[in-house]
Amino acid sequence: MAGEIPDLNATVRTGTGKGAARKSRREGNVPGIVYGGGTDPLPVEVPFNVLFTRLKQGRFLSTLFNLKVDGHDDVRVICRNVQRDVVKDLPTHLDLLRLHRNTKIALFIHVDFINEEEAPGIKRGGVLTVVRPEVELLVTAGDIPEKLTVDLTGLDVGDTVTISDIDLPKGAKVTIDRDFVIANISAPSSLRSADDEDEDEGESTEVEADEESTEEAAEE
Repeated sequence: MAGEIPDLNATVRTGTGKGAARKSRREGNVPGIVYGGGTDPLPVEVPFNVLFTRLKQGRFLSTLFNLKVDGHDDVRVICRNVQRDVVKDLPTHLDLLRLHRNTKIALFIHVDFINEEEAPGIKRGGVLTVVRPEVELLVTAGDIPEKLTVDLTGLDVGDTVTISDIDLPKGAKVTIDRDFVIANISAPSSLRSADDEDEDEGESTEVEADEESTEEAAEE
């Protein structure tokens, strides 16, 4: 994981159940639970504004956090679920999983594409079609990569990028046991139209030739 592990500050939530959760929300917090790691579950709450800002930054579910709770040792956690209001789509509850540094976990990692200007296929008007904007990897909790990088240098129309073309971070492993497609460069619409016209002309020529052969045979 690139950079320092970010802190996520929370406080212990008094009481459990729906009533305590509603009280937490009325006070401007989002209730949550911290579980796993061989320790009893810990009810917590995170300030709504803090969580909402984190969510807007993206990749919240694939980010490893250093959870800081007064009266408790810091612990690494990752969010396993964020419940949202069905109408307002605002966070109403979150589940945080405790992790040891060497814990293996499956996460979806964002795929970034670079050097489009160095791809001949795109220069000719080709279109980069992204099949998988994220790839699920089995990674170590202490080394979660921020992203996977695909270098498009030298790629032409018709070229395909598969998972085997990407240098995976050390210790990371793909959860799918096959060489699947990440992206491809397809022909521009103008080129596809020209190809279709060439095929139509070729078919017309073949039909005309067949008709001429049939007429010649009939005359004989």
